[in-house]
Amino acid sequence: MECLHCAKHFHDDWKHAQISNSAWYASITRCPACNESIIKITDNIMGKSYIGYPQLPPGRTRVDLKNIPDDVANDYKEACAVIPVSSMAAAALARRCLQAILRNQGYNHRDLVQQIKGVLEETDSRKSLPQSLFDSVDAIRNFGNFSAHPMNDITTLQVIQVEPHEAEWCLEIVEELFDYYYNRPAVAAAKKAALNDKLKAAGKPAALGGLAESADQSLNHPQKSQ
Repeated sequence: MECLHCAKHFHDDWKHAQISNSAWYASITRCPACNESIIKITDNIMGKSYIGYPQLPPGRTRVDLKNIPDDVANDYKEACAVIPVSSMAAAALARRCLQAILRNQGYNHRDLVQQIKGVLEETDSRKSLPQSLFDSVDAIRNFGNFSAHPMNDITTLQVIQVEPHEAEWCLEIVEELFDYYYNRPAVAAAKKAALNDKLKAAGKPAALGGLAESADQSLNHPQKSQ
């Protein structure tokens, strides 16, 4: 399993102890990499029936969110927190993240499936996704028979049956979109600002185009592979 503290993978070895004389058990395993404990409450001694019950720590936030809008970041953090106990709830929150991300990029369809269709059919090369991300976003429509549900503003958080790996993959795609739409432009802007500071110190005009602008565009809009 993946450690909820340090994200290292390890072979989990759960120890179980009955809580007083109840039907509940506390199950604990320890990560050998960071030596931190992971605890869950189960209703059988094998520690397998725990859906809906507490797990400590909750799912961790896996990426830096400093460039991410608060509303999107909050839904993402909540999805990370619930994925250990409910992949369906995590997938619903991840879909809402995706809807907000695409809306922020100008895809204002009320139906999330139509938003995805809009970004996949984008004809503006400056906004089109790189091929690897294009394929991942396209795949979301198949999660849990996702396309059979309207997923508009009201129903985006509808809980749909999904496989655990589908919820995890959906979060990974959201993280890729964070990098593409928010982090890369922030890095490009910081580099451009640093270059302009140097030019200003040298008594030269700011770089408003040319090489600096080309670098900015390449970060924001990498070309699709053929």
